[in-house]
Amino acid sequence: MTTMRNRNHRQPRTEVHAYPVGMVAILIALIGLPGYGCRRYPNDEAPPREVVLYTSVDEGFARLVLAAFEKNSGVNVSVVFDSEAGKTTGLVNRIIREAQSGRPRADVFWSGELFNTILLARRGFLERYEPASTADIPERFRDPDRRWTALAVRARVLAFDPGQTSAGDLPAKWEELAQPHFAARTAIANPLFGTTRSHVAAMFAVWGPERARAWLTAVRDGGAIVADSNSATVRALSDGRAALAATDSDDVWVAQRAGQRLDLRYLDMGHGGTLLIPCSLAIIRGGPNPNEAGSLVDYLASAEVERMLAESDSRNVPVRAPLREALGMEWPPESAVDFERVADAMDEATAAVREILIR
Repeated sequence: MTTMRNRNHRQPRTEVHAYPVGMVAILIALIGLPGYGCRRYPNDEAPPREVVLYTSVDEGFARLVLAAFEKNSGVNVSVVFDSEAGKTTGLVNRIIREAQSGRPRADVFWSGELFNTILLARRGFLERYEPASTADIPERFRDPDRRWTALAVRARVLAFDPGQTSAGDLPAKWEELAQPHFAARTAIANPLFGTTRSHVAAMFAVWGPERARAWLTAVRDGGAIVADSNSATVRALSDGRAALAATDSDDVWVAQRAGQRLDLRYLDMGHGGTLLIPCSLAIIRGGPNPNEAGSLVDYLASAEVERMLAESDSRNVPVRAPLREALGMEWPPESAVDFERVADAMDEATAAVREILIR
């Protein structure tokens, strides 16, 4: 299989330019000036190796992982994080703009979800690359064309305060959350961004457009709170503005670790389970540091990093079954929705959200 590494072994194109004699003399003089031309490093040291990372993984977790990579590899990571409210979407748009300008600035994209990564791959913005550390990752979490790798799963859940709401009073299905007596007490994040965008797209993929649009309409008419982010929905729950919050499992685990009295429920979206959202890794086509990009992706896709994320406050569930067993973690109940079908529904779902819910 041709990978990014051997793709670069091509004969260079040679171009010959003719310059006036006076211009040649000026160039020779400039090259002789101190500080002109190649940068010099003390004691003839090689320039530091660097890789540029765009990531929507929560900053606190990501920095721990990246610090370990820098220490072990000697490669400096220049990292750009996304905002909480614009999770993933802002960075995806930035990657597209830079690629279209002909000057990609990032080498690696480490996303807190998968579906936008699939869309980037379809548009040709990602390199074909198979990390050395993924032989034990199930095939469904690896792009058939090896443009992305997925791992470290979170679940879409309904959060609640068991001191205020009995577990017996909760809906059993995501579709039931749109009923007036539930919607009026529910906070959801803006579905134009982040994992809530993916969740609504999954509803379109599993339920079909008619049922999914009816759900959005009922949520709106029921008076649900539309917050800036998943963590904002949990804050609305904690301060009493909402009794229920549609969010990600890691937001609940983090709140529990902070001492908040919250619990979660896996609602049925179809096939007896909820939507599971893995993180994803990819190398950006044409990035400035391709060799270092491969080193970083090899590390981020490793079982070591999956273990770090599983043992963090985020408690991401490993896709590697032996690692789950070693950590005593169970696979959450999952709706049998194909990842590619969710990506297929993203545009239609986003248009419906703009039309119905976010005006």
